[in-house]
Amino acid sequence: MGNKQSSSSSSSTTSKKWDGNAMSQNDFMERDTVLVLNNDDIVIGSESKKASHVFSTDQSRGVLHRAFSVCLFDSSTGEMLLQKRASTKITFPNVWTNTCCSHPLHGMEVNEVDGPEDVKDGSVKGVKAAAVRKLEHELGIPVGELPIENFKFLTRLHYWAADTVTHGEKSPWGEHEIDYVLFITVPTKDSITLKPHPDEVDDVCWVTQSKLLEMFANDDLLFSPWFRLIANRWMIGGGENGKGGWWDDLDRTMNTDDFCDYENIHRFDPPTEHLGGGGDAGPWLDTKEAPSAIATVGDTVGDASKKQGAYGKIKTHKESKLSQLMHIDEVCSAISLLYINPLKSNLESDNIKKSFDTDDLAFCDDILCKVSRSFAAVIRQLPSELLVDVLIFYLVLRALDTIEDDMTFFASNDEKVKVLLAFHKTALVDPEWKMMGCGEGDERRLLEEFPKCHSVFAALREDSRRVISDITLRMATGMAEFVGKDLGQGTVDVQQYNRYCHFVAGLVGEGLS
Repeated sequence: MGNKQSSSSSSSTTSKKWDGNAMSQNDFMERDTVLVLNNDDIVIGSESKKASHVFSTDQSRGVLHRAFSVCLFDSSTGEMLLQKRASTKITFPNVWTNTCCSHPLHGMEVNEVDGPEDVKDGSVKGVKAAAVRKLEHELGIPVGELPIENFKFLTRLHYWAADTVTHGEKSPWGEHEIDYVLFITVPTKDSITLKPHPDEVDDVCWVTQSKLLEMFANDDLLFSPWFRLIANRWMIGGGENGKGGWWDDLDRTMNTDDFCDYENIHRFDPPTEHLGGGGDAGPWLDTKEAPSAIATVGDTVGDASKKQGAYGKIKTHKESKLSQLMHIDEVCSAISLLYINPLKSNLESDNIKKSFDTDDLAFCDDILCKVSRSFAAVIRQLPSELLVDVLIFYLVLRALDTIEDDMTFFASNDEKVKVLLAFHKTALVDPEWKMMGCGEGDERRLLEEFPKCHSVFAALREDSRRVISDITLRMATGMAEFVGKDLGQGTVDVQQYNRYCHFVAGLVGEGLS
């Protein structure tokens, strides 16, 4: 091969918490936490690698998550490095593919989570950091040999594929990804160290375009569906819009933005042999029911699925109606609560009616029931002397939380932090303050009609207003501290966990007391 050989197996230096050499394929499936996405490539949560790759009747195409595909070239010869995925891989074993393909993860010491602003400017440092981590793990290429700044981000593709070739037509495994395509060149193949990990890679080879096409034509060789899409769509044979293929002119690809597309997500169904799987999934991305064939980043800001914390955005546990009815004690309690001894709100007390604007208080009561069903039932049973104070306390913090949760409304985290830190001086001081377009559903309505909440807040006792303002500022300060941190796989340590819990829960208890 002509490559430098490392004297010992490599170990990941990218993250103290992730050591690929100490993990089995099953460990990766259970422990790695991928970035769950909506169809517009907005991170909306996390899931284990295993759960996200399951194809079943409950999730016929798995769970959409973020991935990357690296293509590494020898610039002196124009050859590309391919790898053959190990036979021990759980998904798509024994297939030839591009140099390296894997997933950015939550919880890495070097943050691997990119936001919309990172995509728009093409920096995607999180995806590139993940690529460096996995190139070292899979191929033994030391971190320093492939600097992050040398990677070229070109575009994204949204695809899915059931691993039916390996596991049969009812395959329980598959891929459903928005894949970031990265190119990188080295002066010669001898300038990098290659020592493939035997549990990841069975073979490697450097190929020219003509050699790759010969391999594609060989029915005895298996290729990953995502690499076939990338190669046939963009890399070879003219590419799109008459610009030529990316591989045809590596210098142009690497040193200009002629082929870069940071706005669009290109969507593809798999080849027919990769349809089906455990959920019998058929064509989707090429049909009218699919997301737009090419979706522009930021086109649908305000989509409920984009708001972190929105009801229904991530799959939740559900039971059938019959299963629910089998819990006789719960059914009896529900009937009693709804029809025999229903809860009555103490908002109808005379002293409350005399102290607050009737219409504004009615709005606060209504929106409370919309944004928090369980808390609303408890708050409305409080003594009249406390009820409105606690109701407004909750709505103020809910409004603050809505601002903190919205992952797409603000141009940057710095802008969000400024709004959070000023909230106690704007929303709680200016009777006309409101925020349009932030959040989703009833949470958005709460912010857009906040002057009605302010009206009731302003009529509270001075000591209540002071407590609410103080807790609001302290909670906002805590939110600002954590707003830029990736918490998808938890906090860094127990001390940080305790601090985070203090801000999001402890301060509420302090305020109530």
